[in-house]
Amino acid sequence: MMGDLLDRVTAETYASWFRALADPSRVQIVEYLARQARPMSVGELVTAAGLAQSTVSQHLKILTEVRFVLVEAVGTARHYRINEACIACFPSAADVVMGRPAPAPTGGCE
Repeated sequence: MMGDLLDRVTAETYASWFRALADPSRVQIVEYLARQARPMSVGELVTAAGLAQSTVSQHLKILTEVRFVLVEAVGTARHYRINEACIACFPSAADVVMGRPAPAPTGGCE
């Protein structure tokens, strides 16, 4: 119905996504992981980003909290990969925020 606000839970989710992407380095990390289309170690991301390991780790923490990036244990290491489901939802979130019709929920983005 026209005039109704976006429900609060969805608004909070979208806001967390926009906050997570408010840093250029995080945008670069998300884009790089999406383009590589494979799990990557922190070391690989450090090399690609040209940032300190602690900085990349902090960015990855933020990105995993909003589920743009998923982490998996590989032995004693951790590998990071893009969350295709969440990334697929993001353009729709941007559309909704810009006043376009909300798409049907697809799951995997919560």
